[in-house]
Amino acid sequence: MNLDLVIRDTLVIDGTGTPGHRADVGIKDGRITAIHPEGTPHLTGARTIEAHGLALSPGFIDMHAHSDLALLRDPDHSAKAAQGVTLEVLGQDGLSYAPVDDRTLTEVRKAITGWNGDGSDIDLDWRSVGGYLDRLDHGFDGNGIAVNAAYLIPQGTVRMYAMGWEDREATAQELDRMRQLVADGLEQGAVGMSSGLTYTPGMYAPDAELTELCKVVARYGGYYCPHHRSYGAGALRAYEEMVELTRAAGCALHLAHATMNFGVNEGKAPELLDLLDRALATGSDITLDTYPYTPGCTTLAAMLPSWAGEGGPETVLARLRDDTTAERIRHTMEVVGSDGCHGVPIDWGTIEISGVSAPGLASFVGRTVAESARARGEAPWTTARRLLIDDGLGSTILQHVGHEENVRAIMRHRVHTGGSDGILQGDKPHPRAYGTFPHYLGHYTRDLGVLPLEEMVAHLTSRPAARLRLPDRGLIKEGYRADVVLFDPETVAAGSTFERPRTLPTGIPYVLIDGKFVIEDGRRTDVLAGRAVRRTPTPSAR
Repeated sequence: MNLDLVIRDTLVIDGTGTPGHRADVGIKDGRITAIHPEGTPHLTGARTIEAHGLALSPGFIDMHAHSDLALLRDPDHSAKAAQGVTLEVLGQDGLSYAPVDDRTLTEVRKAITGWNGDGSDIDLDWRSVGGYLDRLDHGFDGNGIAVNAAYLIPQGTVRMYAMGWEDREATAQELDRMRQLVADGLEQGAVGMSSGLTYTPGMYAPDAELTELCKVVARYGGYYCPHHRSYGAGALRAYEEMVELTRAAGCALHLAHATMNFGVNEGKAPELLDLLDRALATGSDITLDTYPYTPGCTTLAAMLPSWAGEGGPETVLARLRDDTTAERIRHTMEVVGSDGCHGVPIDWGTIEISGVSAPGLASFVGRTVAESARARGEAPWTTARRLLIDDGLGSTILQHVGHEENVRAIMRHRVHTGGSDGILQGDKPHPRAYGTFPHYLGHYTRDLGVLPLEEMVAHLTSRPAARLRLPDRGLIKEGYRADVVLFDPETVAAGSTFERPRTLPTGIPYVLIDGKFVIEDGRRTDVLAGRAVRRTPTPSAR
């Protein structure tokens, strides 16, 4: 067969969820070309890895990633490559960098500095979705990027492009413009559309507007991925709203970081899963992703009420500087419950600063707002307001509001997939950015037995590939792309912790993309095998 590589005597966990089996697996020209089960003649090739004791699985697909600029900033990108991630889905939470015009690009860079940095170190020379995907293909000097990437059209950015930051219904002309922007992005290779319905300006869109955009997504065979309107008070109703909206549009639904957080939702995961089961039973096409941790991660500015965000970042800062308006913001957040904080009055003792954009504010990192306020002898809101202004809305936070029993219950569900929601910015990022996939395999599979290994691997590989409608990824199968991971089921573990979040995992010695070694003998190579993964629109879209 003249194979390029043979992985010999490995435990094949093929992504289907069926029991693993020992085999030799042969790779040629970036494809899996032969699988010889134990007891049949060994394969031979130009290179052989003796993989006894290691499991071979498809590469892991991160269904919720925030590497939109990181992939263009860092050719190494070990945060994901070392975890065995071979494909990330970008454009999440309704805010990213295409499609844009010059004005929109300037505004979105400011709005999500806390997620991706301000982009001043990158030549942001694209404006369309296709242009951004082309840039990912080109990567570093035409050599590509660390891992593959797919893209969701960000509905908040689309709304910003079509009508600015105003909290109002779109005119007929503006809605037509948004429909066209979404259609163009899908024609150019996007896999669907995302929303951030607790982030401005996307949250200003009423359901009727979202439904119209989802109809466009449905025509192209894509899916809608909402960060819905509440993960706290009213969370179940917010999930139900997304189910009803996509059913009306005839659109597939993928629920982003599907958690049940805050005290009001402790123990309520079964109610969410019952809601989803009833929708699935009546024909709805639904999947979801989660990260295997309890705290969440976002920006400090995301906690603000939606009315404070109208007009864009500079207007927000002006409101914060005005004492009267700032007091109104405080009252909404601390007493009423801001929609930015999911309708729950904020507990500053749960808000830990994980990163800042201004170096002079580094002393706040690793402390809760409440702790910093006590040290300064001031009220927590005074500290938070100072941070928001002085850091130009660029501070990121960990929000310690999750429940372990909810995390485990949701990850067991048959439509569950894995997503890191990993924000790579800041001095103390959430450990999920570096540890999600080995944490699933080590802690939740091996140590806790939440799911069998074969089933967990299916959650991280074939199920997301099916949602993305990728015809040749997500399985160890002849003819499929050789995006694969070799790991030790006995030792695989996340190295990252809340104290040392940038520590790389253990027990993953080999990762290949397109048959090329991205991780070899546990070390990152200089290979840039990643490209933009474009999904061709379905025939009904044309």
